[in-house]
Amino acid sequence: MLSIVLSAILGYLLLLTGPMAGGLLAFGIISGTLFRGVYLLNDLHKRLLKDEPKPDKAKQAREDYLKQRGF
Repeated sequence: MLSIVLSAILGYLLLLTGPMAGGLLAFGIISGTLFRGVYLLNDLHKRLLKDEPKPDKAKQAREDYLKQRGF
């Protein structure tokens, strides 16, 4: 609820500053939020890949052999 109220106040203040300044500030806020989201998703992706188990070489060799043989 607090986030909604603060967003409404910010929107009203941006409208008061005029179309050019308000538009630039709004664009900066939105693009900054999107870039931050992409950065956090990239960090999460790296953390999840780090915890991924390493492939077993013997199992991989067996699967490659079976693919070559057509099984």
